[in-house]
Amino acid sequence: MMDQKEMRDFILKTFHTRYTCKGYDPEKRVADEDFNVIMEAGRLSPSSMGLEPWKFILLNNKEIKKKIKPFAWGAEKSIEGASHFVLILARSPEDMRYDSKYIEYIQKNVQQFSDELRIPKREKCRSFQTSDFRLLESDRALFDWTCKQTYIALANMLTTAAMLGVDSTPMEGFDRDKVESVLIEEGVIDPKHFGLSCMAAFGYTNRDHRPKTRRCMEEVLKVIE
Repeated sequence: MMDQKEMRDFILKTFHTRYTCKGYDPEKRVADEDFNVIMEAGRLSPSSMGLEPWKFILLNNKEIKKKIKPFAWGAEKSIEGASHFVLILARSPEDMRYDSKYIEYIQKNVQQFSDELRIPKREKCRSFQTSDFRLLESDRALFDWTCKQTYIALANMLTTAAMLGVDSTPMEGFDRDKVESVLIEEGVIDPKHFGLSCMAAFGYTNRDHRPKTRRCMEEVLKVIE
């Protein structure tokens, strides 16, 4: 078992060496055991009010990949070569309203709140959506906020992959309307309940990459005493 210093060193090394993979070796496949851990990291991720507004689709179908490729420029070098290609969906505005059946299901069946406790929880959600963040001003505002939640799960997937020595690529380089149109036509997503938030590829690189570049900590962190 690692001590605190070893753990800190491991964490920093993971982040220093994690990068966005620009090309994959199609002959190398991520072990099922590793991929399952990556997905579990996504499933166990935190979300606002614990609403888990996501769904992960492992897209193995070559024909569907071929159909969405022309509209997904950010996936050009990974959609075919990567070992695993994942669509990350966000819940629809209809599902994410404070008074929706989905939120009632989460609070009652998943979080197992009592009837008495669900009333103030629902009111808290209503106040947050209407006043604090004004999410109900438009469906777009509510959907964009929901997509933000999925990025928490995405980040945990990327970090977990790096810890396992698996390369990855997060993607939002695509024409959402056109890609969603293909996915709806193919029966991959139900637009009543989901929209496409982002994509992620996992596998093993087929090329060298340049060193990581980031701003220094002094530019990023400000301490207010």
